[in-house]
Amino acid sequence: MNDASTAPKVNFDGTSSSDSEILTVLDVARFLRVPKSTVYKLARLGQLPASKIGKHWRFLRRDIHDWMHHRTKQD
Repeated sequence: MNDASTAPKVNFDGTSSSDSEILTVLDVARFLRVPKSTVYKLARLGQLPASKIGKHWRFLRRDIHDWMHHRTKQD
């Protein structure tokens, strides 16, 4: 029997829910394995795709993946 909880969830725009997952500075720092201060600096300088909501930076998982892939192709 298929369990609906194991099926990938898809948003209305066709992306999977994990792609559009919103990450915090700590989430991104852990994902990239860098200090939080590096994430703050890159976001502030506009070098890392981010949105500032009030005092808090937020990131889309898909954008961070795309950013990483783009950087590896440049180097």
